[in-house]
Amino acid sequence: MQAVLESPKIAFIRPQSSLNAANALEFERDFTAALTQNDISMLVVDLAAVESLDSAGLMALVSALKLAQSLGRRFRLCSVSPAIKIIFELTQLDEVFERIEGTAQLPAV
Repeated sequence: MQAVLESPKIAFIRPQSSLNAANALEFERDFTAALTQNDISMLVVDLAAVESLDSAGLMALVSALKLAQSLGRRFRLCSVSPAIKIIFELTQLDEVFERIEGTAQLPAV
């Protein structure tokens, strides 16, 4: 008997500067397109370049998580800065989202 190992296909989205009301709809289009690809098993949102996050940005992230769960896909946040991490803690969303420190923690593709 042979073991078959399948590496997940990972899609990355890297918002720049801010994730807010001005660009939340564009972000939603991007993650919807990524999550609905048949060969994708995980979506990683890399927040390394995000300096500000407002309620519209948080809602977009929650929407992405819900869509991923409904499609049976995994969803991770990556490289969350301390300033953005505080927002997740204050809203108690730090317990909802799975976070990784960097892409080295992802499975090999």
